[in-house]
Amino acid sequence: MTGAQALVNGLRDQGVSVCFGYPGVAIAPFYDCLAQQTEIRHILVRTEQSAGHAASGYARMTGKPGVCITTSGPGATNLMTALATAYADSVPLIAITGQVSSQLLGHDVFQEVDTTGTAEAFVKYSYLVKNAADIPRIIKEAFYIANSGRKGPVLIDVPVDIQKSSFKEYEPGEINLRGYKPYTKGNSVQIAKILKLLDKAKHPLICVGGGVILGDAISEVRQFAEKTNIPVVSTMMGIGVMPKNHPLYFGMLGSNGKPYANRAVLKSDVMVIVGARVADRAITTPNNVEKNTTIIHIDIDTAEIGKNMGFTIPLVGDAKYIFGEMLEKSEVGNHRGWIEELQEIKKSCVDPRVFHDEYVNPCRFVQILSDKMDDNAVYVADVGQNQMWSADNYITKRGRFLTTGGQGTMGYSIPAAIGAKLSDENRQVVAVCGDGGFQMSMMELGTMRQHHVPIKIVIIQNNYLGLVREYQHKTYHDRYMAVSLEGSPDYEKIAEAYGMPYYYLEKNEDIEKTVDEFLAEKGAALMVCRVYELDQVKG
Repeated sequence: MTGAQALVNGLRDQGVSVCFGYPGVAIAPFYDCLAQQTEIRHILVRTEQSAGHAASGYARMTGKPGVCITTSGPGATNLMTALATAYADSVPLIAITGQVSSQLLGHDVFQEVDTTGTAEAFVKYSYLVKNAADIPRIIKEAFYIANSGRKGPVLIDVPVDIQKSSFKEYEPGEINLRGYKPYTKGNSVQIAKILKLLDKAKHPLICVGGGVILGDAISEVRQFAEKTNIPVVSTMMGIGVMPKNHPLYFGMLGSNGKPYANRAVLKSDVMVIVGARVADRAITTPNNVEKNTTIIHIDIDTAEIGKNMGFTIPLVGDAKYIFGEMLEKSEVGNHRGWIEELQEIKKSCVDPRVFHDEYVNPCRFVQILSDKMDDNAVYVADVGQNQMWSADNYITKRGRFLTTGGQGTMGYSIPAAIGAKLSDENRQVVAVCGDGGFQMSMMELGTMRQHHVPIKIVIIQNNYLGLVREYQHKTYHDRYMAVSLEGSPDYEKIAEAYGMPYYYLEKNEDIEKTVDEFLAEKGAALMVCRVYELDQVKG
């Protein structure tokens, strides 16, 4: 068996049915073996970064590591942004990269890059394969590492001569990684302390992050909140843990979140943070919260606990297991007065934003779009103002809200939506992006067409890099620089070029009708939603 055959067999043994990639000479032996089997479907993307984002969307929907493949040199370096994005959002990926021949490493030959060195800062682990016989073990280990503990990407860099070389016995063996023993159960003494504190608290609060979703702990956390009657707020990555209309849910916190969610944090006396690093955009003044609140931080990654905010009680472990145990041992709670206080605060908060009457109100658009989507649909938000409007107004039902919070990577939504759609082709998937983000990944319309991936794409258009312009408006007093998207393409002709129905929405009174027609399309479709925010306009 060759190393290339071992790579394909290893993926097959791990149950991989879809992978995303872009070939080249240094990975050609692997692709030749991939072509000789029928179990694994390969999706050719149009740029390597999209392979990583598509694998991310697939992984987030299936709970299994997504697989992306590139060649050496620029193929591998183009993938790095996607790996950094997955690492920041704790998404399990397996990245297989081709490499120049072993004997040429270090000679700066054509398309040579120190791939493992380049990726060191944003992968959980990396392998530079030196012996083809090690590949069965490496594949098995890589999948285990990527999807255990705090999830994340694992890189396997395979020189082309290793792919071609042969070995006799295919034997993955048992996984025994010295020094890597993720602890999941949580300390029972700490759990007991937490339950006592929550039982005595007058203004308890639960703050949920993306780790709750990645850890498949939504049901346990939701049931615990309902049993104890404790209000819940979320980070952006935690959107979806609680339905938007749930009486215990008080929105997304942070600089771009709901004012009443931030007020809830400041007024709480005991706050349980679970599966969140609560970075600067989530809680902008952590010192103020630390002074007045007992903070319980639960995370599967020891390094995340206390990274951005001090804590009273740390608890390392898997959220699903911990909240399952706390659910069994907790008492029925009654915090009616606290919840009524938060409801009054919520009613008193007025949205100060003003939108141009002649264009679509993006907040209203997101509400109507997400409400009309199927109950289990997937809404994939890009980065920029569209992300803020999406996170702020998305109506959670039984579906999923996907976005990138850690890195804020523009161009994420379309390839991630492709991956999400291929995880379940019967599920409705809509990607929402700005006109800047769309132009970073619009080449993937070719991927959609070639592989018949019928996602819906919405472009929130204002002809600017809106979030940067908003920052320049507030910080530099309308001294705008490099934010105009003048020269953007004719989106209707782009849609026509790829054989997609096109919709243009510019009036609030047309939202419902246009969204209905857009979502009713059986195949892929493109919609431009024209918005204009008065806050961004000089004078």
